[in-house]
Amino acid sequence: MRIAVVVETQRGENRVALVPDGVRKLVALGYEVAVEPGAGRRAEIDDADFADAGAAVSEAALDGAEVVASVQPLSRDRIRSLSPGASTVSFLPASTALDAIRDMRDCGLTAFSLELVPRISRAQSMDALSSQALVAGYRCAIVAAGMLRRFFPLNMTAAGTVPPAEVVVLGAGVAGLQAIATSKRLGAVVRAYDVRAAAAEEIRSMGAQAIELELETLEGTGGYAREMTEDRAQRQRDLLAPYIAAADALITTAAVPGRRAPMLVTREMVEGMGNGSVVVDLAADTGGNVEGSEPGETVRIGRALVWGGRNVPSAMPAPASRLLSTNIVNLLTLMTDTSDDAGGAQFAPDHDDEVVTGSCVIRAGEVQHEPTRALLEGGAP
Repeated sequence: MRIAVVVETQRGENRVALVPDGVRKLVALGYEVAVEPGAGRRAEIDDADFADAGAAVSEAALDGAEVVASVQPLSRDRIRSLSPGASTVSFLPASTALDAIRDMRDCGLTAFSLELVPRISRAQSMDALSSQALVAGYRCAIVAAGMLRRFFPLNMTAAGTVPPAEVVVLGAGVAGLQAIATSKRLGAVVRAYDVRAAAAEEIRSMGAQAIELELETLEGTGGYAREMTEDRAQRQRDLLAPYIAAADALITTAAVPGRRAPMLVTREMVEGMGNGSVVVDLAADTGGNVEGSEPGETVRIGRALVWGGRNVPSAMPAPASRLLSTNIVNLLTLMTDTSDDAGGAQFAPDHDDEVVTGSCVIRAGEVQHEPTRALLEGGAP
């Protein structure tokens, strides 16, 4: 059976779905892996590296492919070139990829979404949201340090003492904790807040001070926070305002998969920050945590520079691709039958498995994911 890896065509996407080490593992399972020429170039991987790992590097990689691995949803022409019954594995956000999902449905394909892999212990090695959030959180801290025109660490010199920068991080999921850890390593004084009760201890474990607002916590499912009412959101903003005003750098990382990012910081709150302060909004391309942030742009609000993230993991394509490849290989391995009865590696997803059913958007042309079906039918998800 053939697994194809394609060149990403979405603007600004520098990652690749599989790296050579992942190819080796799939070849060892018994798959044929075909890679389009140049698929890994922007992730610092040469075609020769894929060939050395056992892949066939070919312009015709999609010909006869039973499974196609990509980072972003496939383009319409690629979807229509696949045989009915073929499967795709990629990020597949229903809110922005409805046209691709509709085409996959109409072409009788099966589609698995990396966003929908259940957040359970057994599926941790397949959790692409977490692996890419790790990269994004690190990158956010580096961006903040690069934009801030002062030291992050304390410096004591003969010419005087330079105090450390003060950083506030909102959101303490994978991205937020990595932003905290990286800012601490760079020497900043870090304070952080998250609406989940368990987050305070995680924040302190990173060496940061947990901001305590004495508000009710909002525990959700899958490790995410549940949605808050507007009244609670306003009280939270009022209580956070003094911490943000005192910060040299603010990093916001709060996100809910499949939904608009919560607006945590108003323009007025940013206008309260001091001269030379910076704001890094990781969630800008899903609506933004900061009012006025623009995805892929740096704008000035008051005295602060506000950087809006757009596909932030793609800014570090080599490590992001390596982690993503491991997630995809582990997911494909779960769906592979290598028994003697199968006669070699067969892509045979067990739709009684909660990981398979949870991540399946379309099965042989039928939409399985209820929120996606509702969007396709024009209803509320």
